[in-house]
Amino acid sequence: MLQPFASSESFTIGVELEVQLVNTHDYNLTKATTELLNRVRAESFAGAINPETTEGMIELSTGICKHFDQARSELQGLRDTLVRAADFLNVGVCGGGTNFFQNWYDQRSDGRERSEYLMGLYGALYQQFTIFGQHVHVGCPDPDSALVLLHSLSRYVPHFVALAACSPFVQGSDTQFQCARLNSVAPFPLSGHSPFVTTWAEFEQYFDRMTCTGLVKSLKDFYWDIRPSPGYGTIEIRVMDTPLRVEWAAAIAAYIQALSRYLLIDRPLRLSDRDYEVYRTNRFNACRFGLDGACVNPETGQRGPIRNDILATLAAIAPHAQALGAEEGIDQIRRTVTDGVSDATWQRRVYGAHRSLHELVRQQCQIWRGAEIA
Repeated sequence: MLQPFASSESFTIGVELEVQLVNTHDYNLTKATTELLNRVRAESFAGAINPETTEGMIELSTGICKHFDQARSELQGLRDTLVRAADFLNVGVCGGGTNFFQNWYDQRSDGRERSEYLMGLYGALYQQFTIFGQHVHVGCPDPDSALVLLHSLSRYVPHFVALAACSPFVQGSDTQFQCARLNSVAPFPLSGHSPFVTTWAEFEQYFDRMTCTGLVKSLKDFYWDIRPSPGYGTIEIRVMDTPLRVEWAAAIAAYIQALSRYLLIDRPLRLSDRDYEVYRTNRFNACRFGLDGACVNPETGQRGPIRNDILATLAAIAPHAQALGAEEGIDQIRRTVTDGVSDATWQRRVYGAHRSLHELVRQQCQIWRGAEIA
């Protein structure tokens, strides 16, 4: 049975980052989660540091944040705590949506009961799920509003994918995608977008029907791009690669927060199940081409660059960003979209200069610590 939707403060945010643990010899993933968790256990910090899927991954999670500054500060504290522990163990830590060297068939569960269950259920699909993403939770006033926000934000999934795209290389090769990570999610039978229902009563009925498939025990079994999290009273956006810098992750979260306030307060969209007719195409274009991709507005049928669509959206949400104290994060988004270098573009530039993925990951580890992206 689906758990009740908890009460939460509207438009608060929580940020989760799945990060890579690599050795400092060839920068492949290394099995260090257990040792790192043992070292950080005695530390004091806001948020949480937890295991995630395999021994080469770890998750950083903020607490409930009201604004950009708080989210950025907590992510920086979590990063610094993890880096200190990793230095002691001679382990590298970096962002990026994929590790360039890991072979899926080498991956093993982290031993937790749920991981063992999923490894047994999905086999090689779950082994290929050693990918690294940013998730953003947004607080919602009630469950029906949460579903309205979920479907409204689905219109902007190409924005989120393009802004965070950071996974052009997989298993030693350039995929020609800006975000190749989401290609590992697509084969799961319960991936994609949620069904178009806009009341919690309808959603509960859908969930009950889906439990009869044998694949669904909780909402965590849905690998949707955006899904409700009733235990937290939030919706969770899950399409972003883990950025190279926690500061950029906080800026993306600020964009999502301000956009959410605009969508629920101003209600500018006419939602329809037809929104999803172009959903997969828009999502693909964002994955393949990033900010230079095109997306189609499902209401008007107009097609235009994702980059321009983001800039127009920034203008629309400006008053909401000001109300939330998100202006600094929004300014970072505007600068990068206008004339900045995306993470995926930077990765290809470094690889082109050195012809070495090992050197690229070495530099990613430096940037994760706070070095500037040149």
